[in-house]
Amino acid sequence: MSASDNLSASPLAVVLLSGGLDSMVTAALAQEAGFAVLALTVDYGQRHKLELQSAARIADRLGLARHTQIALDLRAFGGSALTDAIDVPKLGVGDDIPVTYVPARNLVFLALTTACAEAAGARDVFIGVNALDYSGYPDCRPEFIASFAETARLGTKAGALGAPFTIHAPLQHMTKADIARECARLGLDPAWSWSCYDPTPEGLACGLCDSCRLRKKGFAEAGIVDSTRYDI
Repeated sequence: MSASDNLSASPLAVVLLSGGLDSMVTAALAQEAGFAVLALTVDYGQRHKLELQSAARIADRLGLARHTQIALDLRAFGGSALTDAIDVPKLGVGDDIPVTYVPARNLVFLALTTACAEAAGARDVFIGVNALDYSGYPDCRPEFIASFAETARLGTKAGALGAPFTIHAPLQHMTKADIARECARLGLDPAWSWSCYDPTPEGLACGLCDSCRLRKKGFAEAGIVDSTRYDI
């Protein structure tokens, strides 16, 4: 069955596809649930393009119904090590919100994903946030996801007409080990995805940033080989 056949035969869902492990697993779970997946990727001026390349690769390997990439350059605001001239911390995951937090990123991205869904006639939105093994970003918390669903109901034509959106966060209460196990169960190659905040000039994952540390920890705890190439 072609992607276009899937688009006409299945209910639609829009998945926010960053190119990272969590978004890859989320897209596959949406497919497994019977949705034709319309993926949205945002080029927000992040430090490197490897994540965007991974999003395109994932969309192709999963045979998603559609993959749209839009540009929204958050470097104009700065305020994050991912969009500004700030060093990416590599001393380990701490208790404070790190400088890799991008101001209101998931709030902005969920608004865009919901707009994409409304335009396409979809009522289901998927995001790969995780609130257990993560860097402490406030826009990954369950209460934020719940509140955004209400905001989307109040602020859209679909919501006003009684057809609100369902915001799915299937990884929300999983550990990184759980997510690694889901990756394996779904038959996904971890190397299709990209998690590192600060890759080497050779294109290797640094192995030391928060995202690399959490990913490596998850695969190690799950006893599953991560095919990603790390510098350390």
